[in-house]
Amino acid sequence: MARKKKKFDYFDAYKELTRLAVVEAEELIEALSEFTEAAALVDAMDRVHASENAGDTINHDIYQSVATDFMPPIDREDVVQLASALDDVLDYIEDVVEHMYMYDIHVVPQGAIEFAGLIKNSCEALDRAMGEFRDFKKSKEFRQHIIDINSYEEAADKLNRDVMRHLHTEENEQVMRVLVWSRIYERMEKCCDACEHAADIMSTILLKNV
Repeated sequence: MARKKKKFDYFDAYKELTRLAVVEAEELIEALSEFTEAAALVDAMDRVHASENAGDTINHDIYQSVATDFMPPIDREDVVQLASALDDVLDYIEDVVEHMYMYDIHVVPQGAIEFAGLIKNSCEALDRAMGEFRDFKKSKEFRQHIIDINSYEEAADKLNRDVMRHLHTEENEQVMRVLVWSRIYERMEKCCDACEHAADIMSTILLKNV
């Protein structure tokens, strides 16, 4: 008798993607807190890229499964949209590390450390929310995790205003530093925005399925 093929678990796949986002965020914090020179970021880039590449593999499995799945647990469009949003989180964190290396940064401002902390908080809250997502109809914690993600995104918006103003008022004589860190800060904010976007998709799925 042929063995029945095991059904693909989308929720496990999503949880692995958010776990990888937390790993990347931790790598970003470590790279900034232990920074010595841009050339030393190569190892961090490799580790972050490994997580991003693992995420691509998971997304490929999600897309392949939903294409042939007779009855996925949520709408096919939502399956794909959420997978894409989580992929963006992984891509954007990798983008930050790569650009710190490419721009050959020489110093790490305090604002960058604070931003990395917000990115990590956002990813951890997203990971906790995903842990409740399978049972979002019954979960008492899911909505609070979504609120936390939104709060971190708002904090990131404020921090971005503050650090950009500092660059252009206190460090405006160092033109290259202003240029480089303006671009890096914009990329760091996108990481928090991406977490919020993924959380918004999860909230929409909840509303469509209650």
